[in-house]
Amino acid sequence: MDENRIDGGLEAPGPQAPQSQVPRTSWLFGKNRAWLNVSLFVLTALSIFFVGLSWSANYKYAEEISRDPNLAMDAGMFKDPQIIFLSALFTLALILILLGHEMGHYLTCRRYHLKATLPYFIPAPTLLGTMGAFIRIKSPITRKRELFDVGIAGPLMSFVLSVPTLVAGLFLTSKNSVYLLSREGTLFLGDPLFLKVLAAFRFGSLEPGKAIVYHPLVFAGWAGLLVTAMNLFPIGQLDGGHIAYAILGPRSKSVGRIFLGVFVVLGVLFWAGWLVWAAAILLIGLKHPPTWDAEMPLGTRRKIMGGLALVIFILSFIPDPVQGYNVIDIIKQLWP
Repeated sequence: MDENRIDGGLEAPGPQAPQSQVPRTSWLFGKNRAWLNVSLFVLTALSIFFVGLSWSANYKYAEEISRDPNLAMDAGMFKDPQIIFLSALFTLALILILLGHEMGHYLTCRRYHLKATLPYFIPAPTLLGTMGAFIRIKSPITRKRELFDVGIAGPLMSFVLSVPTLVAGLFLTSKNSVYLLSREGTLFLGDPLFLKVLAAFRFGSLEPGKAIVYHPLVFAGWAGLLVTAMNLFPIGQLDGGHIAYAILGPRSKSVGRIFLGVFVVLGVLFWAGWLVWAAAILLIGLKHPPTWDAEMPLGTRRKIMGGLALVIFILSFIPDPVQGYNVIDIIKQLWP
């Protein structure tokens, strides 16, 4: 994604203004700033690793937690070599997925001789330990086929890397990892359609009140699908916005407005984070920079690829990444 997007692996690169109009941020994004890329990468890896310790401990001690939801995690648990290994595996998988997403954009830019920076990772104390990564495209993208290819390359890469990560994680998750978990004090995550189908084959139907405590690799793949789906919304400067503009031209702005309304509905009914995402997109703007060949047909092959992107979006989309945190539920908690 480019610097105009909100978060690293969660957005897509977009056309830039001519070089004379690009904001002067050379102190941060100028030449010879590889030290910044490396520093942010290392900090992000550490941030993801420390978050992964918690997910790994929850996985290893899932049975104990199911018996005692108030079980405290002491420092000794995080020194467990198995937990450290699981967290390192989680970190490696997630970093590779995010890196693959951005390198998909970067290498496609190189293919078309577009100037672009190496990925900038964003460490953050969040559910994933990061806000993703982004690249800055310094050249204007003036042709639809280039815009389409740059836009779709990131989601394709993150999806391709997330799928085997999920499959491996499900294979490593014991069939006994199904527990009766208390709703109070437990964080429940929503599943994308792809994971639901795979889990149904692996574990069958679950009894009411029971949930699967997945191997950390599944969570890394889950995060990869979330990144993929959030990028594929056909709005503005997101990857999906670039794809939509390449296919529909200026008409894609109307599609973006519709999906902005969808974000509001999703925020009220499923997850309040969609409202934050909608606000961030509004700050960037719904208008997409034009290409000189906007009225020319894109070509059948790329239109088929656009259909594939839609299928990937459907398989990856998670209406409620964190359950129980929609606007209605939050209001109920504040004013019972």
